[in-house]
Amino acid sequence: ATMLGFIATDVAIGQDLIGKVVKMVADASYNRITVDGDTSTNDSCFLFSNGGATSSTAPFHPGSPALARFEQALEAVCQNLARQMAADGEGASKLVTCKMHGARSEESAERLAKAVVGSSLVKAAMFGADANWGRVLCAMGYSKAPFRPEHVDVSFCSQAGSILVCKQGDGVDFDEDKAKTILTEKEVIIDVDLHEGDESD
Repeated sequence: ATMLGFIATDVAIGQDLIGKVVKMVADASYNRITVDGDTSTNDSCFLFSNGGATSSTAPFHPGSPALARFEQALEAVCQNLARQMAADGEGASKLVTCKMHGARSEESAERLAKAVVGSSLVKAAMFGADANWGRVLCAMGYSKAPFRPEHVDVSFCSQAGSILVCKQGDGVDFDEDKAKTILTEKEVIIDVDLHEGDESD
């Protein structure tokens, strides 16, 4: 479906600055979700400001505490909306999130995570509540982001608990019934630790 996002605020900041804020926030929210892998030509996010808050009470300029707070609040709103869209996507039966830890850079963490959640085979495994960690590493492999498979840990998490299924690139013995219970939940997290750096996504 086409994404049309409309957000209103009263902050009094210039168009150039608010444009940069929207781009940064969209990259950390809307641009990190996928449902079917396609993008509509009309996908859009609009941020409107009436300037009601005067600059004397909210000095929005690069590096200001006020701007930092606004960016944080806007990102929270957009991430919430993005998660709702992914969960309510056409044909979606659950919300799957991939968290990357210990990456070399934020860019590589994002690329790896997007490859995992965009994989049709990973989606099929999640739909079937199948703890197939090999599909996770396979998707990471074709992401074109550098990582060392022999250092990777993979866990599956949900409200029903957490279970480690891969340690240092190799499978570990785990309770299949517990894994299925975890993956049957409406929201599942694929937690990956790369053990290569300090960046996360």
